Amino acid sequence: MNSKINGTNDAHVSSVDAAAKAALDANPGVGYNKVAPPNSTGIKVVIVGAGFAGLACAIECKRKGHEVLLLEKFKELKIIGDIISFGSNAGKIFERWNLHSEIWPLCTHHYELHLHNSKGELLTKQHLPNVQYGSYAYNGHRGELHECLFNYAKSVGVEIRLGQDVSEYEEDEEKARQASKARMLVLGYDDKPKSSGYAIYRAWFDTHEQGVDKDPLTDFVCKNGDTFFGWIGPDVHFLSSSSKDGRALSWVITHKDKADIEESWSFPGKMEDVLAVVDGWDPRCAAILSKAPSCVDWKLVYRDPLPTWISKGARLALIGDAAHPFLPTSMQGASQAIEDGVTLAVALQIGGKQDISLSVRAWEKIRYQRVRRAQVMGETTRDMWHKAKPSDRGAAVELPLPEWLLGFDAEKDMYEVYGAIAKEIREKGYELPTLP
Repeated sequence: MNSKINGTNDAHVSSVDAAAKAALDANPGVGYNKVAPPNSTGIKVVIVGAGFAGLACAIECKRKGHEVLLLEKFKELKIIGDIISFGSNAGKIFERWNLHSEIWPLCTHHYELHLHNSKGELLTKQHLPNVQYGSYAYNGHRGELHECLFNYAKSVGVEIRLGQDVSEYEEDEEKARQASKARMLVLGYDDKPKSSGYAIYRAWFDTHEQGVDKDPLTDFVCKNGDTFFGWIGPDVHFLSSSSKDGRALSWVITHKDKADIEESWSFPGKMEDVLAVVDGWDPRCAAILSKAPSCVDWKLVYRDPLPTWISKGARLALIGDAAHPFLPTSMQGASQAIEDGVTLAVALQIGGKQDISLSVRAWEKIRYQRVRRAQVMGETTRDMWHKAKPSDRGAAVELPLPEWLLGFDAEKDMYEVYGAIAKEIREKGYELPTLP
């Protein structure tokens, strides 16, 4: 979705440059929260895709002393999308990169979720602290936050080549090269997605331009700054979040859908179809939804958890959504993508050039069950809302905010556990991970 928002100006780019330089100069050395000398490991990492996982991996690879090349098929960076969430587990990483002052002004600053049933009855008012387990959570426009990380990656010295459509890969004992589709090379088969049975209508727009602030049925979402409201019913949940001091509004509504498509994809949505989902609901829902000048109809497909994210030679790894797509109700897809990229860079530094395959296998073993546990939480949250009983109130319908997930320091953990896991692989050989 193309959104009407202000592009990043030259002053902000310069500010990102300054933040990157300060982070690179702050703590030289090898180890946790250290910045190694450029290209000091002798390892060259080629990353395909400049999404959040690819950018995070590229940035941390530069910090850990690897040579990095990032290839992206799009010919230019575009600010697209709508709301995206980064938990405090990803926040720890952004803050370590000295990015808080660059990202925070772009984010929504609400402090609680007002959750209702379809009749409009308040079920809970859940406090959502900006700082959780010692770090900030960041929620904002996907395109703006992505642009910030993209500029930061360039500032730390990542070589980025746009307009590079990589579709095939191969590997030998020394390196991976382009030759066959990445997922096919990793899995040995073409994993076909399944219909999830759900789709999401979503939109992002200016509240003042669309009259949200003037309608008594909708002004509550923007007149007191940033807010977060939700409504739940059988097999449906609707979330509305304002940002930029109430000037921008994003809404998403997840509902049952029988479309049979091969991949998650988005199409222009029809407002009459959107409004049909909330027919008979609290009238505020239809009022908010109808204010959008347009919306996207995002069809969700489902894949069974991959048995592995790495190729047989462990020279190629899938990270982020390519390895483990998340339901939006997890609010962790982007955060786990950041963790993936950072921890892979750390594992390669610890193992060194002589043990790249061991490093990649240890990385997968360390990451796999944590990621799957976070995925499952998204499924249970969706079911909690979609199957809520009329009597459910308070904690029974609140978003989970567990410390094991949000208080986790992925970089620190990799340094702490890598040695034991690598030793186990050396002594017993590598076994594919098991689902928790």
